[in-house]
Amino acid sequence: MTILCVRFQLPPMYEAALPQLLGLLEEFTPVVEALPPDGALVDLRGAERYFGRGAVELASVIRVRALAHHGVDCVIGAGPGPMLARMALAEAAPGVTCAVPGDPEAVAEFLAERPVAALPGIGTATARTLCEYGLDTLGRAAAAPLSTLQRLVGAKAGRELHEKANGVDRGRVVPNAVSRSLAAERPFTRDELDPDRHRRALLSAAGELGARLRALGKVCRTLTLTVRYADLPRSRTGSSGGTSISTTRSRTLKEPTAHSAALTKTAYGMYEALGLQRARVRAVTLRAEGLGPAEQASYQLTFDPADEKIRRIEEVADRARAKFGPRAVMPGTLAA
Repeated sequence: MTILCVRFQLPPMYEAALPQLLGLLEEFTPVVEALPPDGALVDLRGAERYFGRGAVELASVIRVRALAHHGVDCVIGAGPGPMLARMALAEAAPGVTCAVPGDPEAVAEFLAERPVAALPGIGTATARTLCEYGLDTLGRAAAAPLSTLQRLVGAKAGRELHEKANGVDRGRVVPNAVSRSLAAERPFTRDELDPDRHRRALLSAAGELGARLRALGKVCRTLTLTVRYADLPRSRTGSSGGTSISTTRSRTLKEPTAHSAALTKTAYGMYEALGLQRARVRAVTLRAEGLGPAEQASYQLTFDPADEKIRRIEEVADRARAKFGPRAVMPGTLAA
């Protein structure tokens, strides 16, 4: 076991604290890959030799230091590779490191009874296809001929599935990898029909994304909106619990930005384009994608005094929220 997958138990609005926690991990090894908003992959191959301790022992030290220095607990999975460490994390609990031994027999036993959907990189559609042909567990997928998997999911995907189901983990930890996306979800306490409440949720989510991007010094190139609706009734699905349905739309921004007003305008545009009429909405989610450093992004000057004023107010509001909490400054619509 040389790889740890660590998830810090951070409140949703405090992703800006992640760099400090990554610094704690870098005290053990420089090979740390951030997994925003609250996680990281850690390669301990050199650290095990240097400290004379195994990965599980080092994981215990990391947990203690995170609690002592930052007041943050964490959940940790350990394995011989990034894929297995991620899967171990899903089985871990606070205070206990879930570890997958490195020998092939132990890896095969760990994977055998797990559903194919538990494998990182296997989406809902692929898992559904495999289950239709009886390959609902990783053990059965591992035993299936490579040619069968390739016919079902494609040549490349089939080969990757065959390798991963057999415990072959070719992934590696990439130090200082840039986050690809950030997300903000706004669930409703009940299925919501009111378009005004939908828009208020979008305003809140866009404001959160903007604040998090600016705190991290990032801008995004694409904004994705997902609207999740009420479950379909049982009689239409034939299942005991109903089926949740959703709609997803993406839009490339005119220029990379972390400006909350620009994100809100884009979110509103995608929402209006859906043309929802009396839709019972359960939750809305905004995701900022294509992240990059803010200092490298181009910015088109508008010479619009109103726009410049809004940006200056935004900077002041960010400082106030950093000092007094995320609800210190907010739009009047959300304060009602």
